[in-house]
Amino acid sequence: MKDVLMYIIGSLVENPQAVKVGVAEDGDVVRFKLEVASSDRGKVIGKEGRVVKSIRTVLQTAAARQNKKVYLDID
Repeated sequence: MKDVLMYIIGSLVENPQAVKVGVAEDGDVVRFKLEVASSDRGKVIGKEGRVVKSIRTVLQTAAARQNKKVYLDID
C-alpha cells in the first residue's frame, strides 16, 4: 500500500523529493503519516478535501483486501 500511496502523491506534487511517508502498523490497523512540502499541501488535499478523500478511498479499498483498516494523516 505504501507503494501505491507514493505513486499517487508523486504524481500530484511538484517536489516529489520532499515527500516522506511514515508507516505504523498495529495488528490490523495501518496508519500512514504523509509529509509534503508546504507548497504542495494544497494539491494533495484538493478543493474541499476531495483529492485526499479519494486517496483515502483507494487506500481503504486496498486495505480491505487484506482485512485491514487504514488511516492517512497529512502533516
